[in-house]
Amino acid sequence: MEDNNGLSSPSQPPRIELVVDASMIVTPCDQQGIIERLIPSILTRFHAGYFRISLSLCSQALLWKTLGEPSYDTHAIRRFLHVLPSAAFVLLWSLALFILSSLSLIYILRCLFHFEKVKAEFLHDVGVNYLFAPWISWLLLLQSSPFIGPKTLYYTLLWGVFIVPVVVLDVKIYGQWFTKGRRFLATVANPACQLSVIGNLVGAWAASEMGWKESAILLFSLGMAHYLVLFVTLYQRLSGSRSLPVVLRPVLFLFFAAPSMASLAWDSIIGSFDNSSKMLFFLSLFLFMSLVSRPFLFKKSIRKFNVAWWAYPFPLTVLALAATGYAQEVTGGAAHALMLLLSALSVLVSLLLLVFTALNTNTLFTGKDDPALSDLKDSCTTLP
Repeated sequence: MEDNNGLSSPSQPPRIELVVDASMIVTPCDQQGIIERLIPSILTRFHAGYFRISLSLCSQALLWKTLGEPSYDTHAIRRFLHVLPSAAFVLLWSLALFILSSLSLIYILRCLFHFEKVKAEFLHDVGVNYLFAPWISWLLLLQSSPFIGPKTLYYTLLWGVFIVPVVVLDVKIYGQWFTKGRRFLATVANPACQLSVIGNLVGAWAASEMGWKESAILLFSLGMAHYLVLFVTLYQRLSGSRSLPVVLRPVLFLFFAAPSMASLAWDSIIGSFDNSSKMLFFLSLFLFMSLVSRPFLFKKSIRKFNVAWWAYPFPLTVLALAATGYAQEVTGGAAHALMLLLSALSVLVSLLLLVFTALNTNTLFTGKDDPALSDLKDSCTTLP
């Protein structure tokens, strides 16, 4: 290109236009709006079933405390477990406290802003049983506390605060069993009902640690009496996997959690792992073997992550605690090997679930409702 004087002029560089989609820009106001929409969604979808997480972590903290405590057991495996770093236990206990406090705060907010949903949960045949879970978690966390001893005033006061809701729920649930006819229990009974039994047994265990033997025996007898009725009812109705919703199958692990907790509570009341505790432990071990020998029963329930997976670690940890008491009483090599195997299994399952939960936090509260509860809203009668 030439100008009027015949001289050539350099060509102009091409212009680049950058187009920015305004919808992709996140401003502080947009971030605040996202948070404002997210919090109500969490409160709407949150329910007591999420306390399965705290149940598992608090029981793990108690297991680590038990394994690390001084013992007259001189077996090599027990001496090896005594070298577990105390800092790891304190870290685990602090994590359990943080998770349980966070879940409790969310549920309190749910009670304030969505009381109708809490009421519906209270009236639900399955959901009402998970209302025991936060109080069981707090009782387990209290027992595993490295800062509060069982003979202190703070321990006694906190035990009273945590056990009162358990007794109130007992009156509600067990009162219905007595007053609504002989067919009522057969209609509403489901594996999650064993949480009510476990709540009484954990309360008895904590009471015996304080030296309150009468209160411990009271709670123990209340829990065991209803456990026998519930166990027979469920045992007669559990005819196979077809009658149980797929996502609810992890709850079957509660079958061996209840007798395991009973053996621990009775051990604490009596002061030794006597024949009664051993029989309860052997029952829980048999039920555990009966379930794990049928892996295809749980195959479909683990295809997609949901909070119901947290029903696995708590029973395993309670069984490991019972095995620890049994090994301390028997002092045999096989008993200590069983204790080590169950303890390692419970720790491994808990760690894996922590990793899966961390990788799926975006769907933990913002996805669909817990299938274990949402599916049963329309199919409670399909429970075994």
